[in-house]
Amino acid sequence: MREILNRLRTAGDSLRSVVSRDESDGQTLATDGGTQAAVGERRRDTLRDSLPVQWELIESAPFWLPPVLLAVFFVYGAIAWNAVLSLTDFQGLGEPSYSQLDFSMYARMASDGAFWQATQNTLVLLVVFTILCLALGLLVAILIDQGIRFENTFRTIYLLPMSLSFVVTATMWSWVYNAKSGVFNQLLRLFNLEGLVITLLKPAVVNADVIQWLSWHTTALAAIIFALIWQFSGYAMVVFLAGLRAIPDEHYEAARVDGASTVRMYMRVIIPQLRASAVSASVVLMVFALKAFDFIYSLRGSQPGANMDILATMMYRVAFDSLRWAYGSAIAIVLFLLALLVIGPYLYSEYKRGEL
Repeated sequence: MREILNRLRTAGDSLRSVVSRDESDGQTLATDGGTQAAVGERRRDTLRDSLPVQWELIESAPFWLPPVLLAVFFVYGAIAWNAVLSLTDFQGLGEPSYSQLDFSMYARMASDGAFWQATQNTLVLLVVFTILCLALGLLVAILIDQGIRFENTFRTIYLLPMSLSFVVTATMWSWVYNAKSGVFNQLLRLFNLEGLVITLLKPAVVNADVIQWLSWHTTALAAIIFALIWQFSGYAMVVFLAGLRAIPDEHYEAARVDGASTVRMYMRVIIPQLRASAVSASVVLMVFALKAFDFIYSLRGSQPGANMDILATMMYRVAFDSLRWAYGSAIAIVLFLLALLVIGPYLYSEYKRGEL
């Protein structure tokens, strides 16, 4: 009898454990297979919890995978193919030969005076344009930050040139710089500065009027820089103005309490806090400087002359006018590396700060 009671007690305990397990697994849905669904859902939740990042990456793949594949093929694939093409002697006719790859185009580049002149012009444009844009943008941002009347209207007008394309601004400045009827040259004549008359529309050759050619040679790139500053200094103004508005008012008040003058307050307290704004604006402005091809090409065509020639215009002229595709590809690689030198340090600094 005792043995029978023990067996019944053991069977009851087993039955209670089965019922409890069924209740936890959702046995109420057992009639339509819901228990298996609940168990599968629980397994997926467990997998999602154990691999959260990988699971989110898999789930979001339909959204990011197509644009990534398109960018890899059309952008990075094109850059890689251009790098390989620069190692050939391709002249634009037939198929390029990839059997003998060498650096002969880069060796030719090292001994090409036109390349070094274009590189010099590119660096001058890059540095001078960026520094003057930052300085002018900072000055205007400080003036606007003083609470002037019609602030929004003035800010919109000052930023408006940036919304125009290079083609539109180049056409407008070609009228301004016109040697006979341009506003800029008329002002120079008004102040008896005939020697500084800019003749950007004149072919860049040495003619009988040597003084006029020297004037063109020494002022052409400066005219380009001046026009680009007019177009993009508004961007620097907006960036600096946002940085100024982010500085707490307590910093201004503390500087005034210490007896600092307005100039000293901005030089010692306010401007040092605009470092992040200056860095981000500098990177964007330098990229704009490297993309000045549209402006110069619209203004002067593919033959801008030695003092206005930059790497982008030289690359276009060599590849499309002279059909020296391999040499043009080599120049494009140098321009690409120059762009990496501009953007790379900024991206690295942002990564170190945890912003990327």
